[in-house]
Amino acid sequence: MDEVRTTTAWVVSRASHVKVDSLEIEKVVDDIQGSIPKVEWDFEGIHYFDNGPLTVQYLFVLDALNFCFWPDKDLSYDHLASGLKEALENDKSALDADRLQNYTGPQLRELLKWPRPLPLEDERVRLLHEVGLELERSFEGEAANLVKSCGNSAVSLVALIARHFPGFRDHSLYKGHQVFLYKRAQIFVADLWGAFKGQGIGDFYDINTITIFADYIVPAVLRQIGVLKYSSDLSSYIDSSKEIIPGSEEEVEIRACSIQAVEKIRELIRSKFGKQVLSIEIDLWLWSYGVQNSSLPYHRTLSVYY
Repeated sequence: MDEVRTTTAWVVSRASHVKVDSLEIEKVVDDIQGSIPKVEWDFEGIHYFDNGPLTVQYLFVLDALNFCFWPDKDLSYDHLASGLKEALENDKSALDADRLQNYTGPQLRELLKWPRPLPLEDERVRLLHEVGLELERSFEGEAANLVKSCGNSAVSLVALIARHFPGFRDHSLYKGHQVFLYKRAQIFVADLWGAFKGQGIGDFYDINTITIFADYIVPAVLRQIGVLKYSSDLSSYIDSSKEIIPGSEEEVEIRACSIQAVEKIRELIRSKFGKQVLSIEIDLWLWSYGVQNSSLPYHRTLSVYY
């Protein structure tokens, strides 16, 4: 997580398309009086939970597939989460490691009860196969064993996921420097923490090291509340729904500046109000606001990382 914070700060210091507005951060923190509105992890009741290893398997598969919904205007994260939930409720072996290795695109669609090809469907299938193969090879087929091997450390778990599962290696190059973002690996940690309420397999002694999960929605909300400022060209691209290339300066700046903006919000809440807040809590607040205000313009990038 130090790499995420250090490299995204490096991007912010050199960004030309996106700026973090410190004055607006002060206004936001003052408006909420240092108290982040509390949002429950499963506030819509869309996730599978049985308080056991199958929940961990579900969350890992969910986060392996948790990216790029926007080309299909009807598809959302909720369809993915609730579709996998229903599949497991109907067949407890649906996400077994050996079955994950053999799913085809049409079979994945059938699993999710989605009537047409998914965005980046071939990539989703590839990542399912990767997850199934590596879970079987290194963790006796169970994501719970992956989690247990991290010693209750969020940082160790993110590193372990990145080491074993290439599809989670959320890196970019920016002006010749490598930038680490790790959205889906970090959100898996957050999902475990939220689902198990910080207990048992969801207990991480360093949960405060997790950053926000730089996606489409959180930057859109940060822009809406004035914390992120975009150049006129970038604003025009986003507002007219033009695609932004993955790995472009604009795309990396949007994600890096989002992470650093929330780091500044956290620090200001601590210094001004003496409260310790988690990035996860801020992310949940911003994300739920964005979901409830679905007309917010967001950047469109075809990516397997978010």
